[in-house]
Amino acid sequence: MLPSDRARLYHHVYADRAEAGRVLGAHLARALGEGREDVLVLALPRGGVPVAAEVADALDAPLDLMLVRKLGVPGHEELAMGAIASGGVRVLNQEVVDALSISSGVVEEVTRREQAELERRARAYRGDRPPPGLAGRTLVLVDDGLATGATMRAAAGAARQAGPARVVVAVPVAPAETLDALARDADEVVCPATPAPFFGVGQWYVDFDQTTDDEVRDLLAAAWRRRARPEVSP
Repeated sequence: MLPSDRARLYHHVYADRAEAGRVLGAHLARALGEGREDVLVLALPRGGVPVAAEVADALDAPLDLMLVRKLGVPGHEELAMGAIASGGVRVLNQEVVDALSISSGVVEEVTRREQAELERRARAYRGDRPPPGLAGRTLVLVDDGLATGATMRAAAGAARQAGPARVVVAVPVAPAETLDALARDADEVVCPATPAPFFGVGQWYVDFDQTTDDEVRDLLAAAWRRRARPEVSP
């Protein structure tokens, strides 16, 4: 199906992740109010980074990463049996694990593999740059959309361990039932679109091409340069 055909089939669709980020940023600006100097936008790589870059611009807030990896069911990797995040957090979707009779050995094997990829991404994206301080801040966790929410649950769990003032989950599109479940993990959940039936995150974008490592590095570098630039007096 061509992107233009898909756009006609659904009542709400974003052109790309940048447009989704601008829409989400406007919603967050209203939800959080102005003048919040404690806000830190944390993107879930890779697809969440282009969205979060626009959100950070809208909120005039710094941008950084919350590294998290989905634990896909072997042979059906698009189906999440859980997720891991920075700080040693692991969230399991026990319903999926039980329904498919997935052994603990398989869970551990997939966890080790995804942990290695999480560490690779940390080196690739951050280099020698130290992670930001999270304690006492309003953390806005951003991805390009949610399906089961397992990945975002792991991200919220990792964020909670740092002692923030608030944890806000923000995504452009997700099923309502997933957002309801996430309300237990976050202080606030912001999502402009909750289409039903949902089908999948990619159905709600015209352009949903995979975000590359180079794009992630470029967006982060640009955001860090802007924040480091000294103010120029008029």
